[in-house]
Amino acid sequence: MTDRLTVTLTKAGRTKISYPAALVADTGDRISVRAPWAADGVRDFGFVRFEPGDVFTEHFWRTRWYAVKEVRTGEGVLKGWYCDITRPAQVRDGGILVEDLDLDLWVSADGATVLRLDEDEFAQSGLAESDPQAAAEAVCALDALAARAHTPQGLPALLT
Repeated sequence: MTDRLTVTLTKAGRTKISYPAALVADTGDRISVRAPWAADGVRDFGFVRFEPGDVFTEHFWRTRWYAVKEVRTGEGVLKGWYCDITRPAQVRDGGILVEDLDLDLWVSADGATVLRLDEDEFAQSGLAESDPQAAAEAVCALDALAARAHTPQGLPALLT
């Protein structure tokens, strides 16, 4: 496998974002990459700001319905973890392809703040009607990540 991969995140059949990343590790199930903040400018969510210079270490699974992204400043200070609920990642031809299913989770660096995000978008997406099994997997994945975030080991336990 190559040291450089292209991560492509799709949503509702369209490419949401695509960016280059450096391979960190591949266990056969989990593939981890590192990439700088890939969007233009600053994205301020209120609870966290993603901005140029931030570094994302992203973990994708071939068998799990989520991706966990550790977010640090350019100086290495941990901001927290942003989790996308996705279909299991497809890894092939020098790339990682993931389909965003709208649900997200944010966990602050100290683990004190755990926010379930975009549940309204998920409900409006129609996935529950068009693919009820995928919708159920997505909800289970969000519940499992939120529960893990509330344990003493938190999300880092998934990444070792």
